[in-house]
Amino acid sequence: MQQASPETNPSTQSAAGQPDVRRRTVRRSRQWSALLWVAPGFGMYAVFVLFPMLQSVQYSFYDWDGIGRATPAGLDNWKAIFTRPELLHSVEHAFILIVFYTVLPVGLGLIAASLIRELRSGAFSTTARVVLFIPQVLPLVAAGIAWTWMYSSDGLVNQILRAVGLDRHTRAWLGDFTFALPAVGVIGVWVMLGFCTVLLLAGIGKIDPALYEAARLDGAGRISEFVAVTLPGLRRELVVCTTFTMIAALASFDVIQISTQGGPGYQTMVPGVEIYRLTFLQQHVGQASALAVFLAALVLVLIWPIQRLGRER
Repeated sequence: MQQASPETNPSTQSAAGQPDVRRRTVRRSRQWSALLWVAPGFGMYAVFVLFPMLQSVQYSFYDWDGIGRATPAGLDNWKAIFTRPELLHSVEHAFILIVFYTVLPVGLGLIAASLIRELRSGAFSTTARVVLFIPQVLPLVAAGIAWTWMYSSDGLVNQILRAVGLDRHTRAWLGDFTFALPAVGVIGVWVMLGFCTVLLLAGIGKIDPALYEAARLDGAGRISEFVAVTLPGLRRELVVCTTFTMIAALASFDVIQISTQGGPGYQTMVPGVEIYRLTFLQQHVGQASALAVFLAALVLVLIWPIQRLGRER
């Protein structure tokens, strides 16, 4: 009597398929378990972020004071962003602040991180890191108040100018139509520099020292070594710094609201402060919603290519 071969034995095939079935069952149970853990957080995110965003999109097509009856406005709120000077200038000022919040902190952070890397580990190196990072720890409201005092007519900035014989350059910096926006931008540089420096310094620490040694053996100088080794090794850190600081520039509110409230005139008005004024002071909720949605879309458009650059190898 012939025995059935293992390949054709149904019981053998069933036993061989059982582990695969068990693995699929375990995988499904883990997926459902993961969804259960994520569900509360996603529910909160949907209620407090996604739903208000959708409501803002809806409100942007209405003329509404936040209390009474809303009337359809079509695209009037969106057209006003590009036709009303105060709204258009607020967006332009946000782009100008990118220079102070992003370009200068990232550039100076690269220089500071490279210099600190050359220092031996010790008290001075640690103190430099702490001093540079302190502004990132302070609340922006406190930073705005402190710099308002420093920029006042008798503040520290003007006292230093008088001490070095530059009395004719003293002014009420935050009340000057020409220098108010750059003065606010300097606060942004001060706040963001520590974050960029510490992050880039951590990135430099991950670069293989052998790459620097190979560059020196090839006769590379400090600048060539920086361009050929340091910059490529810091691509991901640079993407994080640029993303974080650019969002901070476009969505700036705290420092400007505390220091200038958008003045003098509209010289330091930015979208964040304009949205606040339209909503709570002028009761133009529809116009504020349109500007808020436009700002969110602008952030996504500017950040998306930077993120793509960080993922490319």
